[in-house]
Amino acid sequence: MPLLHKIAGVVVVLAVVLGLWLPGDPGGGRSADVARTGGNRAAGEGAPGDRAAAAATAGPSAKTSAPPSPPATVGPATPAAAAAKANELGQIPVIMYHRIVDKPDLPLDRTPKEFREELVRLAREGYVPITAGEFAAGNINVPAGKHPVVLTFDDSTPSHFALDPAGRPKPNTAVAIIQEVARQHPGFRATATFYLNKDLFQLAGQEAAGLRWLMQNGFELGNHTLTHKDLSTLPKDGVQKEIGDMESKIVQLTGTRTATLAYPFGSAPDKKGWAEKKDGVYGFKGVFLAGWRPSPSPYDADFDRLAIPRVRSEGKIKENDCEQFCSTAWLDRLNAEPATRYTSDGDPGTITFPRAEEDRLAKELRGRGRVY
Repeated sequence: MPLLHKIAGVVVVLAVVLGLWLPGDPGGGRSADVARTGGNRAAGEGAPGDRAAAAATAGPSAKTSAPPSPPATVGPATPAAAAAKANELGQIPVIMYHRIVDKPDLPLDRTPKEFREELVRLAREGYVPITAGEFAAGNINVPAGKHPVVLTFDDSTPSHFALDPAGRPKPNTAVAIIQEVARQHPGFRATATFYLNKDLFQLAGQEAAGLRWLMQNGFELGNHTLTHKDLSTLPKDGVQKEIGDMESKIVQLTGTRTATLAYPFGSAPDKKGWAEKKDGVYGFKGVFLAGWRPSPSPYDADFDRLAIPRVRSEGKIKENDCEQFCSTAWLDRLNAEPATRYTSDGDPGTITFPRAEEDRLAKELRGRGRVY
């Protein structure tokens, strides 16, 4: 072999030896990585720091997505929730009231005596009022073993709310009766939602003070449109004007927007979205109908926050199928079939129900689910 070839061979061997044994790897090559990891890293696998850097600098076409998270699982109920027979996927009565008057002359009227008796019944049967906004948002906080109920009043009439010269609710108005029953039945919360039209309880110049009083004393305001028009007969701009003008009036008087809307006559517009939201003017957590049955739980997969049914307050009279579908009939049915109504577990952060009901829980809420 020529001398030059021998010299070249020696140089190559020395280079290989030096490359394996000299410390460091200024070029960021694989030899240094092998030395640091003891040679055990699988082929093609970089160090953790190398992977993070690569992910941070990778181009748009790089595929660095993390493995998908496992689906949320439903956990076990607490012994206390099971003992309370909690079922937070049960039905919730949303009761619809109109005028409260001594001498009813309209089909939806109720007398103060009838109204008081219905509230006392609710209190004795373990119902606790919550607002329509709390209900629509799924923010239900009532004691274990109790049942939420939503009291709603349409049309903002003087029979709902008026103040005497001393600044107290006038006797036999809805507000006065609610507060009276709450005093007599500890745990029965003095709250309700009032759906407002432009007359605003006929407060005659005292609208702002009256609405502030309601809010400061635990009551909620809702939107019922400016002039109570049937929204199903109006085009988009008409729907949004009726709702938007009422919302603007409420904001002007109170500084706050309402959380929910109740359709006049229970009639929806051609497109629900017209009523649900108008950027910068209104946006509702829930929209209420005038229906004939209790509402599904807001945690039920079938719950539609833009079409929440209500139950008319009435005894078991023949008119309008009230023998089956008004408040007295439904409360009788829920009392006779307690497993079908919403019963609280006492913890607003969890949703407890019997295991047989698990398929009804909305998928996005499974992490809060608890079964027994």
